[in-house]
Amino acid sequence: MTNSAKRFPTWNCSVSLTLGDLMPDAADLRAAFVEGMSRAATFVAVATTDGDGGRAGVTVSSLTSVSADGDMPSLLVCINRQSPAATAILQNRAFCANLLAESQQGIANLFAGRSETNRAERFDQVSWGVGDLGQPILTGATAAFECRLATALLWETHHIIVGRVSAVRLSGNASALLYGQRAYRKAIHLTEDS
Repeated sequence: MTNSAKRFPTWNCSVSLTLGDLMPDAADLRAAFVEGMSRAATFVAVATTDGDGGRAGVTVSSLTSVSADGDMPSLLVCINRQSPAATAILQNRAFCANLLAESQQGIANLFAGRSETNRAERFDQVSWGVGDLGQPILTGATAAFECRLATALLWETHHIIVGRVSAVRLSGNASALLYGQRAYRKAIHLTEDS
């Protein structure tokens, strides 16, 4: 045995699997998937848009960078196809991904539809400005990424929307709001001993 092989523990396991264990029914698979994904803490953002397709916004936790290289940086956001914000983004061909700060739970709830405010009045409840592309930028967001729509793909229930980032605004507050285990969270710095 080499030195590198000694670093990895080995286990003697006896596992009995049936075909049913390998191929759960759709409801069980969905429930396990939703539970598993709830354990991943992600940052919270509001995707906003304005233009001929209307002004709209929606809270999302499925926002990620695609690439910092190439002609322009890019990111993607996944939005339910039934959301008016998805329709508006596709029509406006531009959007802003507003990465919310820890103190903006109320804004996250507002744009998630967890308040009595109707969609048309959501922007009346928050402070916002207009970016270089004419997209709504939420005041106090830790970062705001203005994007031109590059492409979109309808996958099952959601639009996967890829945007080319044309402008980034950073606030003085770098502490992003997180969501994990079905609750809002905040990041803490771990020591090397943690």
